[in-house]
Amino acid sequence: MSHQRKQRLKGLLDKVPPGFMVDASWLKAQGINPKSIHDYVSRGWLERIVRGVYRRPLPVGAQSISENAWAIPLLSLQWIMKYDTYLGGESALNLAGHVHYLNLGDGPRVHFYGPAPSWLKRLPVQAQIILHRDKLFGGDLTGVVDAGQNIQGASRAIDVWRWPVKASSPERAILEALDELPNHASFDNLDKIFEGLTTLRPKQLMTLLMRCRSVKVRRLFFVFSDRHRHPWSKHLDVSKIDLGSGPRALVEGGKFHPTYRIYVPKIFAAQEETRANA
Repeated sequence: MSHQRKQRLKGLLDKVPPGFMVDASWLKAQGINPKSIHDYVSRGWLERIVRGVYRRPLPVGAQSISENAWAIPLLSLQWIMKYDTYLGGESALNLAGHVHYLNLGDGPRVHFYGPAPSWLKRLPVQAQIILHRDKLFGGDLTGVVDAGQNIQGASRAIDVWRWPVKASSPERAILEALDELPNHASFDNLDKIFEGLTTLRPKQLMTLLMRCRSVKVRRLFFVFSDRHRHPWSKHLDVSKIDLGSGPRALVEGGKFHPTYRIYVPKIFAAQEETRANA
């Protein structure tokens, strides 16, 4: 092997910890051509996962990475390949300890937001990776934070390489989760989650609500907020939030919410009517 190729290999091994992955585009940007990639695979310095995606093998005898370790591809995207991909919605709420149900069936649904390569959906992980373009905030990353390091599924062999996962804060994540209503999320589940959101930060909520591009999400947020009346809700200035004009039909056969002019499940609107008539 030439000195130049040895230097490129050393650079690769320095940047990619054992168990983590990179794609062919990233390797090309490091000056590693397809022939060298093939050579690295044949020599065992890289493992091919799916077409165009490679993983640095773990040391011999090390505990293998669980196939449901979706955190490894996400961390690889965030910290090695420098994608602005982050964990959001119900998945970020789950990471923060706010989800109250167990996924059944073909593994958990994991929500990734922002720009991401299409090969994520082809990875052999026991999870349904759902990719979202960040239309809700238009690429504004306010509220995306370093959310934690103790991600289940990573092996002990790579403990030293655990970076914090970039994920939506609970304030941002609940807005992203509300955006999934009514077709891709459950009112009952989000109601239980919202009930537990007792420590949200009103200042960050105001910033995010003003930057949120969806009238539907803004209205739904205040429907849930009025329903649960957490102490932080007293510090929100609804007059500064654009709630749009005219009624919105969200739930077929639902009931019209008299304050926020949106059709929601009957129990959400009935409670408001009871308060108004009290």
